[in-house]
Amino acid sequence: MQKRTSVCVFPTFGFLAIALTLLTLTACRAKNVITQDELVQRTQELVDSVAGGDQTPWKKYFAEDAMFFDERGENMNKSALVAGITPLPAGHSGNIKVVKAQSHIERNVAILSYDLDETEIIYGQNEKARYHETDTWMRRNGQWQIIAGQVLRYYEDPAPGKVDRAKFAEYVGTYELAPGDRLTVSTDGQDLYRQRGDQPKGQLIPEATDIFFRKGIEGRILFRHADSGKVDALIDRRNNEDAVWKKV
Repeated sequence: MQKRTSVCVFPTFGFLAIALTLLTLTACRAKNVITQDELVQRTQELVDSVAGGDQTPWKKYFAEDAMFFDERGENMNKSALVAGITPLPAGHSGNIKVVKAQSHIERNVAILSYDLDETEIIYGQNEKARYHETDTWMRRNGQWQIIAGQVLRYYEDPAPGKVDRAKFAEYVGTYELAPGDRLTVSTDGQDLYRQRGDQPKGQLIPEATDIFFRKGIEGRILFRHADSGKVDALIDRRNNEDAVWKKV
């Protein structure tokens, strides 16, 4: 009787198949992972295409069901957004830089928040603007696309204008919004100031005749003249809404 020797035979093919499967899954996962650098690169590609009106990256990186809200509060779908990407007019050029990016990336969702520094050159004149945008990217069917975006514009003070400071005396006085709610306007001969109640006095910077602004505060201060030619009211205008302070 022949003696049998016990031999352990490993299922080589089975282990190989498992290893290949794991490698494939790992490669697939690696392919579907996205980094902040990649998101910034894609975003820069989007904004670089604006001046020339190239719609290609906008069609590529925005999902068909994307929602987008611009700095004016306009709500656009993908079709409207892409249609708005047109070349700048003749004599206009410019660029936009993606800066100060932050992100939160988890599984199939990535949120990228960043500033946009825009320079537009209009027949040799430079104009600057700063925006903040937040985009939500989602991975669907192995493809990363933007499903929602929102833009805000940073407020910037206007350029100070030249005015006749001799007119400041016409603005000086007390103005009343309601009984007990008053502000005073004063001048030192060089600058104009407003002070509401016990609050600190703030400078009114001239933009044009009868029109002023306060540093870092959105809105305008206007002085209204009555039919007699004398100043009879101070108008505090914000978001195209007026609060009228009558001179007393």
